[in-house]
Amino acid sequence: MIHIKQAIVVEGKYDKIKLSSIVDAVILVTNGFQIYKNPEQLDLIRYYARTTGVILMTDADRAGFQIRNYLKGAIQQGTVYQVYTPDVYGKEHRKEKPSAEGKTRRGGHPERIAAGSPRTGWSSGRRSRSQNAGRTDYRL
Repeated sequence: MIHIKQAIVVEGKYDKIKLSSIVDAVILVTNGFQIYKNPEQLDLIRYYARTTGVILMTDADRAGFQIRNYLKGAIQQGTVYQVYTPDVYGKEHRKEKPSAEGKTRRGGHPERIAAGSPRTGWSSGRRSRSQNAGRTDYRL
């Protein structure tokens, strides 16, 4: 099991279940677009951004990018790490049909994403949108 001190933000409960079998970390769930209507959950994400930092790990689809952009704008203080996964087309085994965009979630590589080490092939670059928030991007 990989210990990660930052909290990980994912979209849904299946993402949390899969990651919790790989990493030892706080995993927060946005429940998709429900994050727009849940100020308590947003406050919790902000709290972790200020204290330990958060890793945004949303899906590589249109909804995932929309949620990611909302959270980036809503978190003004603290550290936000972003994990981007490659687009992998196909159907998830637990679903009857593929998504509208035809992409699988998480790029199909949660083990590589969770590892977060140089052997995964990640490159990182630091960007700061404001003096209060440091942002680091990771690409798989």
